[in-house]
This record gives sequence, C-alpha cells and structure tokens, in this order.
Amino acid sequence: MKNWNNFYGILILIFGILAPSMMQSQEGTTSLTYNLIIEGFDWGPAVNKVVLDADTLITEARAGDYSVIANRSMTGVEFSSKEASGKRDVIYAYVSDENGIRKDQGKYVTLILYVGPDEVLGSPIKYVRTNNRGSNQWIDYKLTITNTANNTSWNEERKRIKPGIDIFDLSGRFTYNKDLTLSYASYTPETNKEKSPLIIWLHGGGEGGTDPSIPLIANLAANYASANIQKYFNGAYILAPQSPTFWMQSESGAYTRGNNNDIYNEALKSLIDEYVDTNPGIDTNRIYVGGCSNGGYMALKLILLYPDYFAAGYISALAYQSQYISEQQIQLIKDVPIWFVHSADDRTTVPEETVLPLYERLLSAGANDVHLSYYDHVTDISGFYGGDGYHYNGHWSWIYSHANHAEFDFDGEPVKIQGRPVSIMEWMAAQKR
Repeated sequence: MKNWNNFYGILILIFGILAPSMMQSQEGTTSLTYNLIIEGFDWGPAVNKVVLDADTLITEARAGDYSVIANRSMTGVEFSSKEASGKRDVIYAYVSDENGIRKDQGKYVTLILYVGPDEVLGSPIKYVRTNNRGSNQWIDYKLTITNTANNTSWNEERKRIKPGIDIFDLSGRFTYNKDLTLSYASYTPETNKEKSPLIIWLHGGGEGGTDPSIPLIANLAANYASANIQKYFNGAYILAPQSPTFWMQSESGAYTRGNNNDIYNEALKSLIDEYVDTNPGIDTNRIYVGGCSNGGYMALKLILLYPDYFAAGYISALAYQSQYISEQQIQLIKDVPIWFVHSADDRTTVPEETVLPLYERLLSAGANDVHLSYYDHVTDISGFYGGDGYHYNGHWSWIYSHANHAEFDFDGEPVKIQGRPVSIMEWMAAQKR
C-alpha cells in the first residue's frame, strides 16, 4: 500500500510540473492584453500603434517577431473581405510604458503599424449609410497579436488612447426649445491670459450624430487644439458642435443650399451664446467661425445672420450656393474677414456655383480682407504617400485648413499682414472685431 502511495505521489508531482506547459500547448499561446492608440491623419483616424503588456521587464523589442491581424465589424453592416480582416504591417517596435512612451526598459512593447489613406484595415471608423443618409461611425475593431519567437499572443483590448481628442471635453449637451439637443466637444486652453479667443469648428455632412468625438477625428479637426496651432493664439478655446443629422437640413428633411432655411442655425447660435456666457475667459472680440462643406454652409449662414458677432471666418469646401445670397447680404458681410479654401476639382461643392462667384462678388463690393486659397487638387501634403502626385477626393480641401497649410490668395501670391506672409491660422489670430 505504501508503494502505491509513493507511486501516486510521483504522478501528482510530475503532473504539477507539466500541467502549465500542457495547458499552454493545448491553448496554443499565453494570452495577454493590449492598448490601442488611435490618431488622426489628413484622411481620417487610424490605429497606428498598439501597446503590448510584456508581463516581464525587457530592454529590447524587434518588429520582425510580431504578427498582427485586424478584424473590423459592425452589427447590421456589411464589410467586404478586404475591409473586414487581414494582416497589419509592423514597421517598428520599442520598449515603452503603457501609454506608448519610449523607455530604456519596461514591461510594455509598442508596435508602430503602417497607416495610409488606402490602408482600410487601419481605420476604426466606417462611413455607413442608413435611411438614405451617410455618416462616419465607430466600429468594432479588434487585433490579434502574436510574438512568433515565443508563441505569446495578445487578443484582449484593455483601453484606447486617442491623443488628439482625449484633451477635449466630449460631454457637452445643449437643448434648445426643449426638443432639439446638440452634442458638442470643447477645449479649454492652458494659459495665464485673462482673455483668450474662441475657435468654432463646424463639421461636414458625414459627421452628424450624438458622439462629438467623430467630428474631431473623422477629418483631423482636433488639430485646432494642437500646440502648432494654439501657439498663434497664445491659447484658444475650441468649440466643436455636432448636428444630430446634417447642418444643411431643411424643414422638409432635404438639403438646402441656401434657397431655404435650415433647421439648426437658431439652436446653434444659442449654444454658442451659452458657451461664451459660461466661459468668461473668452475674448468676445475674437470669436472665429469656420467649417467644411455642410459646416462651411453653416459658418457662412451664421456670418450672414450675425455679421457683427464674428471676428473672422475660415471656410473650406463651401456648400452655400452664391445664387442664393442677395446683394444686400453681400454688403452686410463684405467687411467681415473671411479666408476660403477650395479645390478646383471639387465635384461635391462645385466651386463655380459656390466660392468662385461669391469671392468675386465680395471683391467687387469692396471687401479688402477676403481671401481664397484655390488648389488644383487636394494632394498628400505629408509627402509620405506620393506628395503632389497623390490626389485625394477634390472635396477634401479642409485638409489644408486643419494643417494650417493654406498660405496664398487666389492670384497665387502670399497673404500678408503688415508686409509679412502668413498662414491661415496666423492671419486669423490677428483678426479682432
């Protein structure tokens, strides 16, 4: 009997030693968690980094050791096979902290993933059409990462880091007349100044809804809070309201192009008024309004309605048709500084119907601080994806505004202040009511 007890004891000891490796072998790999880092680019947001929990202290990481598979889905929405799942390319790896900050040693590895305007597997959003209306929406985005050198895997997301929009307050809600609620994002500058300007950004037609993170990241509008732009204003408040549907919606539900009233301008102006009233640090002589496409329409609409309220306007891909602006309205706004940005190949907001005739009418009326940066095409200004040889959709001229890239007038000459060439944001920062 004693011998049998010894035999069982040996079996238990052997099983205790082998069980962990046997479990790992049955499961295939050891599973850990990861953090996603999502950043905005000229064409939209992308998952460009993933931070892996290494579960031990390390001093080096090699990109070639890792395989990354992306899976994209959304309930009720069809995805083609190429946009649903596939391999992500790892271009670099380094030791970091849990937020992706590089360290000489640590318990995390950050993988930099290839992103680009044609790399659909990198995007955490999708343009979805519902009830004959399209909008950008967050989707279910999951990664499976494998270290092929040691057979470790990561397939559970722990948190998401969005550096461009995490600095914004996304909780804003404003209700008008008890039946219309507008969501909005806002940014408060860190400054010792008693008063700071307010930059208002109005999104395009694809960013409506109830999640104000979408207007900030779908086309890089969050960049107005970046250090590169904030420096021109010595700190500026940012207000990014969101339409529940689209700014150009008329009472019939159809688009207006200026021929009929929209249903949102009164509520939007009331939101702006309340935001200014509750933020006494805003300089009411330096309130700037801009937007793209649908938002360009609404920015101009507000200037037409309240020409003495705004210190300047910055409008890209204007959707308001010139034929619906009267000569009396031209006289009302000719002294409001406005900088338009548009592309000649824009077939959505056709320049011959919108910005070109309006610009000429303002100049003919005597406007002396109205500018138009008019591009042949919207190109890759980063230089990473083809430069001038890579053409985005011609409607995307807001890229030049968000990047503070617009610097020239319609005649090709630089816009100047006191003889010095300036960019669109430098120009706007100098405007006062």
